Amino acid sequence: MKGLDFINYFVPVFAICILVEGIYLFKSRKENYKIKDTFTSIAMGIGTVIIDTVFTKLIVFSIYEFTYQFSLFKIEQNIYSLIAIFFTEDFCYYWFHRIGHESRFFWASHVVHHSSEEYNLSTAVRQTWSGTIINTIFWLPLILIGFSPMMVMIQQSISLIYQFFIHTETVGKLGFIEKVFNTPSHHRVHHGTDLKYLDKNYAGILIIWDKMFGSFELEQESPKYGLVKNINTYNPFIVAFKEWYLIGKDVLNSKKISHAFNYVFSAPGWSPEGGTTTRELKEKLKNT
Repeated sequence: MKGLDFINYFVPVFAICILVEGIYLFKSRKENYKIKDTFTSIAMGIGTVIIDTVFTKLIVFSIYEFTYQFSLFKIEQNIYSLIAIFFTEDFCYYWFHRIGHESRFFWASHVVHHSSEEYNLSTAVRQTWSGTIINTIFWLPLILIGFSPMMVMIQQSISLIYQFFIHTETVGKLGFIEKVFNTPSHHRVHHGTDLKYLDKNYAGILIIWDKMFGSFELEQESPKYGLVKNINTYNPFIVAFKEWYLIGKDVLNSKKISHAFNYVFSAPGWSPEGGTTTRELKEKLKNT
């Protein structure tokens, strides 16, 4: 069960890195550095750690353990299986992340991470308080293949630890590393609200999946961060649950069952009138 708390061992490292970067940013961008935003992100991170430690991780582990009974194989831990879990978990993460942007139901929890209009290491810990158990379905195929629950959860933790360090503007482009790995430059694009940057670069550790599946975009001009419609609040409870509230409001105001369904499961921004999802906006721009 120690693997369940694997990522918690790095919390002091995260805290020190956020503090050091925060001091640097405050001194170099004193007028633009938003301390309130950093505190909101940290509050979200603390809430996530508490919820995961007390509640979520045990349930996720139990789901994995139950599913493991029906696995096709029982894969032993060795150098070959560790390499295999590295690539397959990262592949699952890519699709979890991509669908998290393409379906409003999953976006409702993931939107929390994109709600900051800043981009620094504190943004990395601005994580959801909901949705973790639902998102488990994206990794169940690994369990059914035969990877043990502990192997999957440890690799998930490694991925999240790696991703913490790419949430920064203090690191530029990294040359040949950019061709294979997700980097601060690639991930800055992912957090951008510029139309050409929307729904791009879903990678966890490896950027190769984006290049394979057509979702890669190279960083050119500096992105504008946040949401297409920013929530304009530092209240962590509003940050955590506002999108769920808006979904409920849209569903209750729907005139058709099909509209209610689409408000929940179609792309964020879907409306009966059309023309407001990322794909539709890009098509509109292409045709002008």
